[in-house]
Amino acid sequence: MPSLFSHPAVPLAIGLGLGTGIVPPRLLAAGVVCCMLPDLDVVAFWLGVPYESAFAHRGFTHSIFFALLCGALAAIFARKLQSRPWIAFAFISLATASHGLFDAFTTGGSGVAFFWPFGDARYFMPLKIILVSPIGMGFFSARGAMVLLSEFKWVWLPCLVLAAQIYLIRRACERWGSA
Repeated sequence: MPSLFSHPAVPLAIGLGLGTGIVPPRLLAAGVVCCMLPDLDVVAFWLGVPYESAFAHRGFTHSIFFALLCGALAAIFARKLQSRPWIAFAFISLATASHGLFDAFTTGGSGVAFFWPFGDARYFMPLKIILVSPIGMGFFSARGAMVLLSEFKWVWLPCLVLAAQIYLIRRACERWGSA
């Protein structure tokens, strides 16, 4: 998995690119939390859940279904997130789904159960380009530094480009709307 430092890159890029008029600070904060939420499944390691189980790491919490469920909850609480229900749904669903997508690009671990509950098969992307992050104290090592460098290259730089593109498109649309 990428480290918890890099999973927030997608909601931050989209939220900052769209601006607070579309993604208010509360919704952005919820997106950052929800993009890291799937990794709560690491508790399964300590509970002795078999790694291939749908309830183990990279199982159901990394699925599209789980992301849509998080989005639906956000839509229900849209008013508290200072957003419209459809924006909260879309933003939180995308933020949560980005977690599994990044994990599928990593060089290790099991694949991602994208299609749970319809199947338990796990998938990787054709390119495994993000170094898998060590879990626990192993992160604070030379390997952890290599992981952060890999994440900067394959996660943060593309997300910075995405944020800039969204921002420029938004600004152009605002100018065309006022013309």
